[in-house]
Amino acid sequence: MTLFRKPIPIEEALIKLMQFPKQIEEEYIELTASAGRVLSRDVYASHPVPWFIRSPYDGYAVRASSTKEAGEHNPIWLELLGIVAAGDVWHGTLQEGQAVKIMTGGAVPDGANAVIMRELTKEEERDGKTFVQLKRKLKEGENISSVGEDIEEGTRLLTKGTYINAGVIALLATFGYEKVPVTRKPKVAIIATGSELLGTDEPLMPGKIRNSNGFMLYTQALRSGAEPISFGVVKDTFEQTLETVRAALKAADIVVTTGGVSVGDFDYIPAVYKELGAELLFNKIAMRPGSVTSAAVLGDQLLFGLSGNPSACYVGFELFTRPVIRTMLGMENVYLQKVEATLKQDVLKANPFTRFVRSKLSFEGGRLYVQPSGKDKSNIVSSLPGADCFMVLPGGTRGWQAGSMVEVVLIEGQDGMREWK
Repeated sequence: MTLFRKPIPIEEALIKLMQFPKQIEEEYIELTASAGRVLSRDVYASHPVPWFIRSPYDGYAVRASSTKEAGEHNPIWLELLGIVAAGDVWHGTLQEGQAVKIMTGGAVPDGANAVIMRELTKEEERDGKTFVQLKRKLKEGENISSVGEDIEEGTRLLTKGTYINAGVIALLATFGYEKVPVTRKPKVAIIATGSELLGTDEPLMPGKIRNSNGFMLYTQALRSGAEPISFGVVKDTFEQTLETVRAALKAADIVVTTGGVSVGDFDYIPAVYKELGAELLFNKIAMRPGSVTSAAVLGDQLLFGLSGNPSACYVGFELFTRPVIRTMLGMENVYLQKVEATLKQDVLKANPFTRFVRSKLSFEGGRLYVQPSGKDKSNIVSSLPGADCFMVLPGGTRGWQAGSMVEVVLIEGQDGMREWK
C-alpha cells in the first residue's frame, strides 16, 4: 500500500481535529470522589457567605457607641455578660455598657455592632461580676464580617468545565454539595502494536523490547482526565490489528494506537483506517518528534495513530489527544500552557520542522531557565522522567545558543490556553 504523506502545520492539524470532539454526558458523584474531575454545569450560591453576622477574631462584641469615650488615658469598663463560641448563639440583646466575649467565627449577638480583639483588652472581677477594659474607640462595623461579605446569594461560583481541585471542593462543601455534577470521563482505548513488544513480566529476547508506550499512554490519559482502557499488545498482522481496533471502537470514545503508523511493510494502521471506512484527517505533521502522528474520524469517534518511538508517542498525545479529551470534558482552556524562558545551554541541532525538546525548567536569580532533560531523539525514553515541559524550537532554524529566549510548553499541571498560537 503506497501512502501519500504531506506534512501539515500543527495549527492546521488541530483545526481539523477540533471539528469532531463530541460532548460527553454528565453524572453525579460523591463530593469526596470529585477531585480531579470536571464540572458539567455552572454552580451558584444558594445562600450568602457568611449567612449570619460573625466575628473574624477572638475578642469582645460591643456596641460601638459604648466606646466613644475610650482612649489610651481614659480606659472604660464594660460588663461582661457571657461568651459565644463558634457554633453557639448568645440569646438576648446587648445594651450600652455591656460586652460579650466572642470566639473566631462566633455569631455576633443582637445589639452588638463591633468587635475588639482580645489582645487589646483586660478582664477584671469586681463584686461577683466580670468587666472588660477597653482603651480605644471602635467604629460601627469594625471587625465584623457582615452577611454576604464573602459571597452574595445567587453569585455564580464556578463555571461549567472547571477542574475540581481542593479549593473547588471547599467551595462545594460550603454550599452543601454531597453530590457533584461532573462530565463523564471519556473512555480512551489504548492499543500497542508490534510483534517485537513484550509484557513487563516477560524476559528479554533477541530483537524484542518491552511495551513501555502502552503504560505511558495509559498514564497520560489518566492525567488528561480520561478513563483509559488497555487493549494490550497486538502483533503485526492486519487481521489482528483490525479486529482489536474494531473491539476498541465498541468499548471507547477515542481509540489511540502506538506503532504501525509509518510506511514499513508491517505498518497496518493506515490500512485499518481504510478498511473501517474512517476519514483520514492527517498523516504527517511538520514537527519533530512525532511527524507521523495521524488521526482519523469514524462517525463521532476519533482514532489517533501515534508513533512507536516513545518520545514521539509522548509528544503526539500531549499536543493532539489531550486537547480533544479536555474538549470532550467541556473545558475551555484545553491546550498546553506556554511561557517564555531563557535557554541555559546551547541547542545547536538544525530544525527543518518545529522541534519539541523534552526539557526541564529552573528558576534562578529571578529568571526562568530551560534546558533539555536528556538526549533529544524520538526513540529515547530516558529524557521523559525529568521533563516538565517541551522547549519549542521553530522550524527553519540552525540551532539556538545559551541566553536566547525560547517558547516553552508546560506538560505538568492543569492550567491551559484557549487557543494554540
